[in-house]
Amino acid sequence: MPFWRLYVWVIWFPLCLVLTAITAITVIIMSWMRFFSHKTMSYAPRIWAKLICWTAFVYVKFEGKENIKKGQSYVIASNHQSAFDIWAIYGWLPVTFSWIMKKELRKMPFVGLACERLGDIFIDRSNPKAAKKSLEEAEAKLHDGHCIVIFPEGTRTKTGKVGNFKRGAFSIATDLNLPVLPTTIKGSYERFACGGYSINPGKITVIIHEPITPEGNTEQDMRALSQKTRDAVVSLLPDNMK
Repeated sequence: MPFWRLYVWVIWFPLCLVLTAITAITVIIMSWMRFFSHKTMSYAPRIWAKLICWTAFVYVKFEGKENIKKGQSYVIASNHQSAFDIWAIYGWLPVTFSWIMKKELRKMPFVGLACERLGDIFIDRSNPKAAKKSLEEAEAKLHDGHCIVIFPEGTRTKTGKVGNFKRGAFSIATDLNLPVLPTTIKGSYERFACGGYSINPGKITVIIHEPITPEGNTEQDMRALSQKTRDAVVSLLPDNMK
């Protein structure tokens, strides 16, 4: 619809840029003050994410809260369909968490620094030694209910299908014997597909599955954990996306 496209390009996209800049600067200033906790600082991106979804007329339904035990740290592994995955998780995931994200995002003006101040971990996938150090930083954060969130595919899907899961998240889980929370996101690809030039109002569903506990810490155990997690994530997706 011409009116909707006009709204997206003239109002929504500029509004997103403004909200993102304000949120990033707010987080940076709060971090300089040093007396704000991570939980308090995280309210800014939560509000940012919800405003972006609401102004796009995207409704997020969150299911599976009963699978999250209070005070337990988790490795949360989700499929990645579009940018709305980030907003849906930021806005509605009811735990304190840090992201594991690719190093290139650190270069984004204001946003990269804000993410760093929020304790997010940047992975250099081209440098195994640096990547290992980043994963060790992530492991150090996993206590007292603090979680990490990762998209194990490494990037968002270009076709809607879930890609192969990379090993990083499952290495952390097996090293620390921490449960993994498989997370399925449905509807995000339809809202804003990779390479698309517009957004589509509608519903996104975020589903937290029952946790999967590592059965050992060998390479074989890690691969088995990865496969179990992927199987859980794709179990609620239509066949053309598995």
